[in-house]
Parts: sequence; structure tokens; C-alpha cells
Amino acid sequence: MKKKILFVLALLFGLMFTNAGLDKFFHYMPMPEEMPEELVSDFQAFMEIAWLLPLVALAELVGGILIIIPKTRALGALIILPVMVGILLVNTVVNTSGLIIALVLAAILGWIMYENRDKYRPIFG
Repeated sequence: MKKKILFVLALLFGLMFTNAGLDKFFHYMPMPEEMPEELVSDFQAFMEIAWLLPLVALAELVGGILIIIPKTRALGALIILPVMVGILLVNTVVNTSGLIIALVLAAILGWIMYENRDKYRPIFG
């Protein structure tokens, strides 16, 4: 039962990040109309660095796809980890309106990484 729940959560998590990565390339989801000024200025600064947005989009896209596939889930989690740290920082420091969702996503990523901890041992040992 635990494996089925993890599979469904990993599938949804992977699809969410794949969608976020694709949206950064194709801009098909509308931006919120009202955003706090701090968040708008952060996004403008983010856009000034021309290579940063495509890099984050690629990490989200590749990491999301790898998390969907059980055999590559551990690698996908490592790729998504720095993006998730950024999401948590933005939602704790700049704008706390999405903090609950960010914490849920971080918990799912933490569970994925915990379940794959044996695959990470060579990195630290």
C-alpha cells in the first residue's frame, strides 16, 4: 500500500514539475493578476539573467520526468532538490501565500529521497 501511495504522489509531483518546466518554455498558463511587489521585483530580477530561467525550466522538466519513472526517481529527486529549496525560500521569505503547498511538495520530495536513501549512500560514503 505504501508503494502505491508513493507512486501516485511521485506521479503527481513529477507531472507538476514537468508542467512547470514546460510553462517556462511555452508560457501557456496565465500569470496571477495580483502579485505582491516584492515577488514581482524578484521575478523581474530573475528574468534579467537570461540563462537562469531556461536552466530552472530544464531542471524542472528533466527532474519531473525522471521522478515519474520509478527506476530513475532517485536521480530526478536530486535534480529537483535545488529547485525545491528555491521554492521554499521564496515562499518563506518573499511571499508566504504558497507556503502550505511548498511544504507539501517538500514533504513529498523528502519521502521520495528517504525511500531512495540506499542509492545516495555512495555519494556520502
